[in-house]
Amino acid sequence: MNRFYDAPFGIGHDHVFLGEGHDKNERKTWAVIALCSLMMIVEIVGGKLFGSLALVADGLHMSTHAGAMLIAALAYTYARKHANDPRFVFGTGKLGDLAGFTSAIILAMIALLIGYEAIARFLSPVPIHFGEAIPIAAVGLLVNIASAWLLNGGDHHGHGHSHGHNELVGHEHKEEVQHIKAGSGVYALSIFEDGVPPVFRIRALFEGVELSAQDVTVTTIRPNGKFQVFKFARSTDFLESTTAIPEPHAFRAVVMLPVGEHSLTFEEHGHVHDDYGIDARDHNMRAAYFHVIADAAVSVLVIIGLISAKTFGWVWMDPLAGIIGAFVIANWSFGLIRDTGAILVDISPGDSMANKVRGAVETAGDKLVDLHVWRLGPGHLGAVVSVITHEPQRGASFYHTMLRQFKGLSHISVEVHLQP
Repeated sequence: MNRFYDAPFGIGHDHVFLGEGHDKNERKTWAVIALCSLMMIVEIVGGKLFGSLALVADGLHMSTHAGAMLIAALAYTYARKHANDPRFVFGTGKLGDLAGFTSAIILAMIALLIGYEAIARFLSPVPIHFGEAIPIAAVGLLVNIASAWLLNGGDHHGHGHSHGHNELVGHEHKEEVQHIKAGSGVYALSIFEDGVPPVFRIRALFEGVELSAQDVTVTTIRPNGKFQVFKFARSTDFLESTTAIPEPHAFRAVVMLPVGEHSLTFEEHGHVHDDYGIDARDHNMRAAYFHVIADAAVSVLVIIGLISAKTFGWVWMDPLAGIIGAFVIANWSFGLIRDTGAILVDISPGDSMANKVRGAVETAGDKLVDLHVWRLGPGHLGAVVSVITHEPQRGASFYHTMLRQFKGLSHISVEVHLQP
């Protein structure tokens, strides 16, 4: 049995696995810190000048708010500055997840403190200075709304990208790649439609073969019997059809290659962005966003409780609002701890990408004997693939070429076993 390796995606590739909106999210987080710090100074100074202990207390609370944001901001800055540091074997993409995990722990502690304080007030009610407490809670709510607005924009949900390795497929909209096994080789035919009219792209997924544009045609046959012939032109290491593909993309495609004729079926999937099941969420931004939303939710509950207590004498509404807020924060923090913790210990991110890799290898007629897929950063997956093949000409680069079609699979290490 022969065994040989190849460097992932070629020599000299980088290991920058940061999220798509990393720089923008970093700027947003520092902006929120500036807002919270300003509010903190105003409240503490105002409290000292006017003798309001409640203002000083809320100012100190705002300092913890800024401190939590500081964790996120420093993680963004450090990850960016050390993105190419060789000491980080797989880059700094997980620093955001580590910061998110830390922030989630802090959120859980805050939930416990709020819950403890609320229960204590149930057992031993304290006088409430409504004239100060309600306006302060309202100002705190406004600051949290402003912070949430600064952090919002969809980036905490995230969309990954292909890390620059995917020349054939790129950022497709529900890209469907079809494989053709012909002779001792495999060909890939796909529909490419990122920022351009939809076109066919085809390439040979093995070394030593360069398709000629004159020798390849694709004929589409639609359900109504209408057909169209597509010719191709050379574009770097693949062929691209010279005419666009009309909608809908539901047809049988007859592919004429030098090795013969092959029939494939394409189905219409619409223009839904396909991340192959990749978690592209920026958990650092998600934690920061949850923090301000949790604070805003508590502010709303506090305002409701204070107004109810002042208007109807329901003093118990104030601690009840605290308990409800504690449960809400605890629930959010648990979800964040679960998601970020799974990433930090390299739990498999699901079966979607693994099934794609397995299907591509088996379509090529080889056997997948070992596969490990894990998250490197927002929108980036790494994979270690071990394959048994009977084809002596198939080196590791053959499988790199085959697998780089999958968006978000940013780093691949391949082990090949030749079995005569």
